[in-house]
Amino acid sequence: MDTAAGGREAEGSVHPAAGAAAEVPAVADAPAAADVSAAAGVDVRTLALGAASGTVPLARDFTRSLLYDWGWLPAASADARAAAEDVLLVVSELVTNACLHADGPELLRVVRRAKVLRLEVADRGAGQPAPRTPHRSGRPGGHGMFIVQRLCLDWGIERSPGEPGKTVWAELAAPA
Repeated sequence: MDTAAGGREAEGSVHPAAGAAAEVPAVADAPAAADVSAAAGVDVRTLALGAASGTVPLARDFTRSLLYDWGWLPAASADARAAAEDVLLVVSELVTNACLHADGPELLRVVRRAKVLRLEVADRGAGQPAPRTPHRSGRPGGHGMFIVQRLCLDWGIERSPGEPGKTVWAELAAPA
């Protein structure tokens, strides 16, 4: 379902992987885990954030290390550097939003496909993230989801029926 804010909301916690749906677990078993599906061209990395302090820098550092692992950093061009910086900014905004409005993030999942990087932040909050409208660029605060909407190819919310919380996801284009 499309939200009034421009994102999409879906019931159920599934995401496509190479054309097939795969169940997405609600929490990670370890602080950092990898599920690499090279045959499907998908690389999934997860960071548990539930009880961690300093979650925003922790999530950003985790994502930065993945960008190095995947060859996005060090960037070979200004465009590639901008793409990597966009990813780090979106991670910061999604995790910050969960900290401020959703009782804190539970986990960060980063899914790399050939042309798209998907960021997912799971939390226990019942709220509905949305860019503030009208957007007031001169005012402090309230810009997080507006930034996500502007930088990403798409974003949305997934909920599991009968379970608390949600997963807010955002997709960015991989550098060319």
